[in-house]
Amino acid sequence: MNWHLIQHNKMKGQYNMDYDIELAYSCAANNAYFRLYRWKPYCISLGANQSFDDINLDKTKKDGLDLVKRPTGGRAILHAEELTYSVVIPASAGYTPKEVYEKISIALLNGLSLYHPKLKGLCLENEQPNFPKLLSEPSGKLCFGSAAKNEIKYLGKKVVGSAQRKLSNVLLQHGSILCGNYHRKLVDYIHSDSDTRLDLSESTTELDFIIGERINYTELQNSLIAGFEKEWNIKFPEINSESVESIPTIKENF
Repeated sequence: MNWHLIQHNKMKGQYNMDYDIELAYSCAANNAYFRLYRWKPYCISLGANQSFDDINLDKTKKDGLDLVKRPTGGRAILHAEELTYSVVIPASAGYTPKEVYEKISIALLNGLSLYHPKLKGLCLENEQPNFPKLLSEPSGKLCFGSAAKNEIKYLGKKVVGSAQRKLSNVLLQHGSILCGNYHRKLVDYIHSDSDTRLDLSESTTELDFIIGERINYTELQNSLIAGFEKEWNIKFPEINSESVESIPTIKENF
């Protein structure tokens, strides 16, 4: 298996989603990809099966936020002060979707513990929630309202949210690593039938809060790359990023 590393700067929401899905559609049987990226402007993404009716579209537009659908499932996320990852891996690699999910989570744990010793306290959620019951609750529209099995948490609060989808013979997984707390403003853009004020601080926490300092995104990326290499027993090339030109061109429509 030939692993490729892609590091992007801040990009628009639609570009980020189109890039991930184009990687999946164009992935050859002997290739796999690990991509790291950020967002500009900040962007709300919805799961593939989630309705735009969940979002206050007028306020989202007024405040200059992007709004996109993810090709994967899950619920709403406000991508802001975060580092996002994606992994594209073909079925020919020989892993089940559950195995891929767990190995990615362990790789991220390895990398985060390399970034700062206080992050050694992160762990994986070991239970799967009751999703039908969860989705019926006010927080059910929010990805970071709860943690699924093998998602990363700290003292019971979610730090990394991930989603996965099988596309033909390829698996796409991507997720958000919370670095700052701006993502909590998502509740200001969600339509809710409940009088209860949603509060993501009850279910999430962020890297900068855990370690008590601002995140150096370059160092964080390097740590995650090292953690990924360790868990997957691979070594990316010394020039550990690839130009956009080396990857299939992103099309406007798929």
